[in-house]
Amino acid sequence: MGVFRTIVFPALRLLVWALIAVALLWLAFGRAGREEADAAASPYAVVDPPAVPVTRGDVVNTVSLQGSIQADPATTVKSTATGTVGKLRAEVGQVVEKGDPLFTVLVPVEEPPAAPAAAPVDPAAPAPAPAAPRTRTVVVSASAPGTLATLDVLPQQEVTVGTAVATLSPGTLTVSAPLTQAQQFRLLAPPSTAQVTVPGGPGTFECTGLRTGSPATAAPAAPDPTGGYVDPYADPSSSMTGATVSCAVPAGVQVFAGLSATVDVTAGSATGVLLAPVTAVRGSVGTGTVWVVGEDGSPVETDVTLGLTDGANVEVVQGLVEGAQVLQFVPGTDTPTDAAGGGTYGMGY
Repeated sequence: MGVFRTIVFPALRLLVWALIAVALLWLAFGRAGREEADAAASPYAVVDPPAVPVTRGDVVNTVSLQGSIQADPATTVKSTATGTVGKLRAEVGQVVEKGDPLFTVLVPVEEPPAAPAAAPVDPAAPAPAPAAPRTRTVVVSASAPGTLATLDVLPQQEVTVGTAVATLSPGTLTVSAPLTQAQQFRLLAPPSTAQVTVPGGPGTFECTGLRTGSPATAAPAAPDPTGGYVDPYADPSSSMTGATVSCAVPAGVQVFAGLSATVDVTAGSATGVLLAPVTAVRGSVGTGTVWVVGEDGSPVETDVTLGLTDGANVEVVQGLVEGAQVLQFVPGTDTPTDAAGGGTYGMGY
């Protein structure tokens, strides 16, 4: 027992303390080094932003929109006289031209007051019969060509000037599609035609009379942050503005109101021009900013003049040379989507 007390137990005690010391050293240095290695290998580690060259190529500014087929609004016909409806000259469903008669109105004619009798009237003589009221006939005509959709009058009915009495359906269709803010900037100079595709329909056809515009309504108020959830990462250029693009469906194309349609509007093209990714550009229509990688590797903010875009690349009219290296994404943005949303030439076209 003396040997265990003087030699074995002290040796075991020293061995335990040594193991504890080694474990503490590993926790202090080994684990910290491993965490540093893990951080270096993490996908969220800070890396140098990628650079891409300015190339030369072709660009076609084609905006693809999702819309629908709509029937053109009917024209309202109003009465042009006050009186009694006489004869109906047309019936519902009839095709009429502008100026064709729809019905007549009998308008009373006021008689001038009778002149006083020159000789005394014999009170015993019978009174003369009252003269029949005089009327004049006014014809209410179609104010536009089309099909008579409604005729809301009957013979002997009293009507007044300005009363809506009929509607004329033009029988034509229009393709209409809403525009986002970004799409409006790409269609500042729209063409006069567009290509329309109706799923399950007659195939792609050309519609004419292309026009853009906004409805005559007040602009929507800015969302109240306290009134509900507001996405802080939403790209404002991707929201609908109330503006639309529309064009006329040609006669003979077999489509119907209410069908969905894809409208492709090509607003210009260019060949053999300098191109940069839209994610590399921050700016507005016509001008912008890119970051050119200098000889020392540091990015230099550079103003450029911009032209057409196809949604992926944008034409650089002035400010860059072919082969120049530019940052692929605008500095200070976390994702490619954020970079694209920083200016007019962003994703979402």
